[in-house]
Amino acid sequence: MKKAIFLDKDGTLIVDVAYNVNPEKVTLSKDCVRGLKRLQQHGYLLVIVSNQSGIAHGYFDKDKLSAVEHKIKMMLYAHDIILNGFYYCPHHPDGKVKPYAISCNCRKPQPGLLLKAAKDLAIDLQASWMIGDILNDVEAGNRAGCRSILIDNGNETEWIYNEMRQPAATIKNINMAADYIISTIKKDEQLVRL
Repeated sequence: MKKAIFLDKDGTLIVDVAYNVNPEKVTLSKDCVRGLKRLQQHGYLLVIVSNQSGIAHGYFDKDKLSAVEHKIKMMLYAHDIILNGFYYCPHHPDGKVKPYAISCNCRKPQPGLLLKAAKDLAIDLQASWMIGDILNDVEAGNRAGCRSILIDNGNETEWIYNEMRQPAATIKNINMAADYIISTIKKDEQLVRL
């Protein structure tokens, strides 16, 4: 079994541009490259898990996401970082496009995207982490059995906590999240040796 870092896309891995499918507007978030490289060097797969309700609302067709996925892969590859998976939920219960206007188990905070990726890529969820910029990301990770980190960059506005919405840590960016994860692993390994 492999371990993974599940990454929210908009507002976490890339700068959030609402409902964007124009690859020219896709840019990596500040302070993420060093952390992603370190996580990959520590054996983590990197997997995007993203709500894309713009499909259900009719703002764009789902085939438009392939150009965004390609752009992200190329930006990361330029830094010797491999993106191992790209999973998204096209649904929203209030959507206008019939096939996607449903409640589902893949729209975060539900864990379906992480569970699908884990099955497809043979990922050990208990050895994995979810990193996202809102508590719905945290909840999805926790529900899937991962540990979760909240990137506090101003995107969370509700701050509704419950047992499933408690992050292991609240941190400013992916580089700092990587430092936290790696230090936690080292502590866990020391405890196992004792």
